[in-house]
Amino acid sequence: MARKKTPKSADAAPVPAEVTLQPITDTIEKNYMPYVMSVIVSRAIPEIDGFKPSHRKLLYTMYKMGLLTGHRTKSANVVGQTMKLNPHGDMAIYETMVRLTRGNEALLHPLIDSKGSFGKIYSRDMAFAASRYTEVKLDAISAEIFRGIDKNAVDFVDNYDNTMKEPVLLPTAFPNILVSPNMGIAVGMASQICSFNLAEVCDGTIAVLKNPELSTDALLDIIKAPDFSGGANLLYDREAMRRIYETGRGNVVLRSRYSYDKEAGCIDITEIPYSTSIEVIMKKITDLIKAGSLKEITDVRDEIDLNGFKLTLDLRRGVDPEKLMAKLFKKTPLQDSFSCNFNVLIDGSPRQLGLRGIMDEWIRFRMDCLRREFSFELERKKEKLHLLEGLEKILVDIDKAIRIIRETVKEKDVVPNLMQSFSLDETQAEFIAEIKLRHLNREYIAQRIRETVSLKKEIFDLESLIASERKLKNRMVKQLEEIKNTYAQPRKTKLIYDDFIEKYDEKSFIENYSVKLVLTKEGYFKKITLPSFRMSDEQALKTGDEVMQIEEAENISELLFVTDKQKIYKAKACDFETKKSSVLGDYIPSKLGFDDGERVMAMKPIEAYEQNHYFIYIFENGRGIRVPISSYETKSARKKLVNAYSDAAPIVSVFYETEPFDILLVNNAGKGIYIHSSLIPEKATRTAAGATLFALKEDQKIIYASRTPEKHYSGFEKCRKNKLPAIGIAVTKK
Repeated sequence: MARKKTPKSADAAPVPAEVTLQPITDTIEKNYMPYVMSVIVSRAIPEIDGFKPSHRKLLYTMYKMGLLTGHRTKSANVVGQTMKLNPHGDMAIYETMVRLTRGNEALLHPLIDSKGSFGKIYSRDMAFAASRYTEVKLDAISAEIFRGIDKNAVDFVDNYDNTMKEPVLLPTAFPNILVSPNMGIAVGMASQICSFNLAEVCDGTIAVLKNPELSTDALLDIIKAPDFSGGANLLYDREAMRRIYETGRGNVVLRSRYSYDKEAGCIDITEIPYSTSIEVIMKKITDLIKAGSLKEITDVRDEIDLNGFKLTLDLRRGVDPEKLMAKLFKKTPLQDSFSCNFNVLIDGSPRQLGLRGIMDEWIRFRMDCLRREFSFELERKKEKLHLLEGLEKILVDIDKAIRIIRETVKEKDVVPNLMQSFSLDETQAEFIAEIKLRHLNREYIAQRIRETVSLKKEIFDLESLIASERKLKNRMVKQLEEIKNTYAQPRKTKLIYDDFIEKYDEKSFIENYSVKLVLTKEGYFKKITLPSFRMSDEQALKTGDEVMQIEEAENISELLFVTDKQKIYKAKACDFETKKSSVLGDYIPSKLGFDDGERVMAMKPIEAYEQNHYFIYIFENGRGIRVPISSYETKSARKKLVNAYSDAAPIVSVFYETEPFDILLVNNAGKGIYIHSSLIPEKATRTAAGATLFALKEDQKIIYASRTPEKHYSGFEKCRKNKLPAIGIAVTKK
């Protein structure tokens, strides 16, 4: 649709004569979607051969340069040659190369043999040397990546400027997609494929080839879990592993490997999770030391050298190394998780597959490669047989063939004359005409003809092989067994089970002792040791403030602070420093991050979330409710709970009930009811409005609720009520 726009006055800014309106959906479809698909298909998501386009172009360039068998060459040479296929900057190509090298240690089976400094996967600060200083060639296992590529095993397409050909995929003879880890972020999707042990992958693929109905449990027994080049330990959870194998999504938890040097009083970390780096770990440990949370460690040092990875932690005397490591695993990236997201391009379309799905797709792909490779060999052998059959025809009269060649006046007539004299086709006649004169003898020709017997047998075998899926699978099995026997290596990542894991118990690291907790109406809080509290029980307070609660607890107790904004804040008594009675203490709204105007209504130390313990809430509208304390128990270490109770009316008071007690409620008309807490109904839903306790008139509200009313009122005993809701009786305020 179009519309004309004209200026309203001569002074108005010029307006385009015509504006075209286009639906945003059309704009996305025409302009954005091609970019999205380009990133997904041509950059970020690996295909079934286990490579992204950048990897494939680099490796094929090295293959064409003869670096599979020759000497190493400067990395700069490879980068320059790769630009013929990959129109990107030299640094982007070089960074792709770095990750594939033996020196970088990112892969279980490096595809590039390297010399020089290529950095390390476990360090983000160890930079690789410039490409002019390093040397590379293809590693031996790369021969299996290119097996059959010169025999039409895969399709080839033109490069970006149509000057040469490049493979669409590489005909990997083993499931490289599962052996080499791969990560990529596209638009709207990402891929994170972890690596598995080559021997286990070969065995698992062989098992699937022999039994297409192989169950996930049987596959789990063969391919036990991912295997990472950095080693470390994997916390094995069979059910979690099953989900990854079936869906392609899930997390595997990796834990660093360490040793304790008793004489030196230090812990040496020798392997860390694949998903982190030494700099990240050191920063987190250093931050915890500065915050006073890691008093057990006196120093942390990077001791990486030519012998490999090493991170050293110096310990204070008397520290239990096992307990300390349990703490570090909980609080630092020394224990980290690898998030699996098996997105793979299949026939140009992204698909999320489980382990078995990837193996099935790779088997389909590899069988097609083998079928094409054997078809190529079959055609070559048929062509050779055809030529030898022509050679056989001249064996009956070699002299005639020589005479025809010798007596033919024009060169262009040699082939037609041979064709006519011996009933040959043009290809056969060309082959005979090109034979050297010294070979035009009966012995040579008879020897060549004898090859036809073996050649016919080979052709028959190839035709039956191509036509039989079972024979193709047997050939794949044989190749996988050869690869396993040649390149397999033991697992680097060890599996550990729950029974052998040292559990982190935060309480074991906290010095425990009895304390008194003091909370004032203005929100000031003090944790006081018992000896200090006995010396002076008179508390320093701001003018107009008063003590609201004094509770006994332990230093490891969990504290719940209930506010007037339907929130409960959680903290630990050990989070607060001990104070003396002569100081004001910590201001809770600032300490716990209250919202503006939010104030604390009650505080309670909790040892356990008992079923028969309750929070009792009394509201201005005369309603009340008992909520089980178990309703506030959380699995994670949450610091703030919202919607802790109903927001239907402002809160007046909060009580903690372990045993029933009496409560006096007083309204703004000076009337009160004195009730037993057991009369207040229990509700499992935290935000329930509760039941009416005090029958109020329209302009009345509750202004006071206390379990110790004798401090402020007299004559309240006459207000006792045994049924609810109840009408108030006048009380006398002291």
